[in-house]
Amino acid sequence: MSEVDNEIKEVKIAEPKQKIQVDLEVDTSIKDLGINPYSKIIHMARAIDAWRIFPRVFITTYIFLLYKVVIWYMALGNPSMEQSGLVSIVVGAGAAWFGLYTGTSKK
Repeated sequence: MSEVDNEIKEVKIAEPKQKIQVDLEVDTSIKDLGINPYSKIIHMARAIDAWRIFPRVFITTYIFLLYKVVIWYMALGNPSMEQSGLVSIVVGAGAAWFGLYTGTSKK
């Protein structure tokens, strides 16, 4: 036990040798850099965001997938538990997709 106490006492903390004061000057004036080269891309991105293209594509894809899965399931003669589970998951995912689609409006 005394060896541990000796080791703790031997640890020394280094003191700072020099204190420095730094002065920082920031230029906040407005600079005219000319025409923004990305203005057309920014305009296109805002248009795509306003039209909600990607959510509509995802919902359309989901509706197509749901249609195909339901038609496939109804054509089965004796569906198994795994097949029923697959259909339940696909149908249940529709609520999540719809909730995300309607809940992400532009504010």
